[in-house]
Order: sequence, then structure tokens, then C-alpha cells
Amino acid sequence: MRAHQIMTRKVVTVKADTPILEAANLMLQRRISGLPVVDDTGGLIGIVSEGDFMRRAEIGTQGPRIRWLDFLMGAGKSAVDFVREHGRKVGEIMTRDGLFTATEDMPLEGLVRLMERQKVKRLPVVRGDTLVGIVTRSDLLRAVACLARDVPDPTADDDHIRDRVIASIEKNEWQPMQLGVTVRDGIVHLSGMITDERFRQATIVAAENVSGVKLVHDHLYLFDATSGLSFPSPEDEGWAKVG
Repeated sequence: MRAHQIMTRKVVTVKADTPILEAANLMLQRRISGLPVVDDTGGLIGIVSEGDFMRRAEIGTQGPRIRWLDFLMGAGKSAVDFVREHGRKVGEIMTRDGLFTATEDMPLEGLVRLMERQKVKRLPVVRGDTLVGIVTRSDLLRAVACLARDVPDPTADDDHIRDRVIASIEKNEWQPMQLGVTVRDGIVHLSGMITDERFRQATIVAAENVSGVKLVHDHLYLFDATSGLSFPSPEDEGWAKVG
């Protein structure tokens, strides 16, 4: 399997001039830990993640000032730290240098190796300089990568089915957040987050009605806004009990 076959295509992004408060609230609302930063043409210019909010003046978590280190490194480092701790816009705290990305045709196993080696939780997927998707780390990622070594890659028909399933679901207001769709030999696996149990069956039915779909597996998590808890799908719960 390759990046384009598992990536999230509708990526939640921000601009460099987005206020950091707005970015933080967006991450909380969408239950995501990182946001790609794009320019006006959709080009990827950086990424802002939870770690960028760790050292902030508002909550008194600025990094300690070590005088001898400041002396060795010069005033430049102190200036950079000040901007990251007091900056008001995403562009002032985001990661620019050492930004790791994937291409659409990168094998899934290569994605996992890169994420593990660089200790990152997500990889933006780019076509040239343009952001076209994102692959995030999950408990299933390594398992899927291992499976991909022994099972043939999805066919062109599977790719077409996946595109039609995504289009069928995403046009509706009940579409899951962070929708993930994988297809192999006409068998569809749905993942993502729903906020209403009624959305589950609607999503499954939308996939089942796509030509070429043989079977649909439900891996959609239900998020309960009242408790803040997430619950696995009945199908996944059943497999957990069997295991």
C-alpha cells in the first residue's frame, strides 16, 4: 500500500498569520495534535503541533535561562526562544526547518520507518510543494504496514472504489471527522470519528452503495462530547473480545 491509498485528503490547515489561540482551539475541537501550515496557494510552509504550545509565557512554562549557555550561543538563541514563547501567530511558533513530508506513492512501510526514525506523529503528503493529504500515526499503522508485505497492493479498481466511497461520504453533513478509507479486493475499511451514533449507519450505507464494494468493515470511533470519551465501533469491540 502507498500513501495516497490511506492518507486523509481533506486536511485541516491554518495560515502563518492565524492567531495561535485560534489554532489551539481548532486542534481541540477537531481532536487533532498537529496542523499543516499553508500559504495562499496551498503550498506547505510548516507545521504546528502540541509541542509548539508547551513553552508559553501565558501559562508560565517558558524555558529556563541558562546564562553560560546564552553566553556560548549568543543572543540569537534567546531571541528565537522569546519569539516561540511570546509569538501571537502560528508562523512565529511553527516548525519550518527539518519538516518531514511524504509523496503520494511512498510505500506504507517507508512511511512507518520515517515516522519512527524522526519521532513524528504525522507526515504531510505533498505533490511538489502543494499539500494533498496527511498520514497520521495510529495503533493500526504498523499492523497495516506488516500486512502490506504479504498481501498484494490494492488494484487500480480498488483505488477507484476508494475515491468513489470518499466522494459518496464527504458530500454529506454527517460525514465522519478525519475520515479514513482503505480498500483491498473490493473490501472497504472505514475509520474516523463520529459524534452521533446515527452517523455510523449512514456512513456504512453510503459505502455499501458504491459500485464494486463487496463488504464494509466499520472502525469508526464514537466521540461523546459530554464526557470527552471515545468508544470503538461494535465491530472492533467484538474482535477485541475474541482476541
